Amino acid sequence: MHNLVQISQTGFKNLKKELSKLEKERIEVAKRVGEARQQGDLRENGEYIYGRQQLGFIDGRLGELRTQINCSEIVDCTTVECDKAMFGTIVTLLDMDTQEKVTYQLLGPYDADIHDDGISIQSPVGDAIVGLSVGGKESVTIPRGEFNFEVVDIAKSQIK
Repeated sequence: MHNLVQISQTGFKNLKKELSKLEKERIEVAKRVGEARQQGDLRENGEYIYGRQQLGFIDGRLGELRTQINCSEIVDCTTVECDKAMFGTIVTLLDMDTQEKVTYQLLGPYDADIHDDGISIQSPVGDAIVGLSVGGKESVTIPRGEFNFEVVDIAKSQIK
């Protein structure tokens, strides 16, 4: 049995949308493979060979998505408490070496996207942040070296 992984409502909807899109795409690819199969010699039938590979990739991703959906615990990020950094909160950190501020939303691995200022609570930095209050200081090793930070703000998300 898999442990449940927290996910935002938005992230869960995105997983469901991708699943639906891939299920439709799989039907189309399977149809093309069936048509290619009827053309004869399968060893030299590029359309058939490519289609089978494409089906393999689609089936693999469908399996991943179904597992993620079945192992998800949906959290409304607009209702989380903000006394400590936890899943769904928006946390502003002060880099104690550069004095620059950076803001992340703490999310799960299925919906964290560093390009949207999301960070997984299972990442080294995310894990170090969880449980801290404003004023909390921590140090974590990241690929570029040591990251020394202080939590300067914890806020609720406006996005579920």
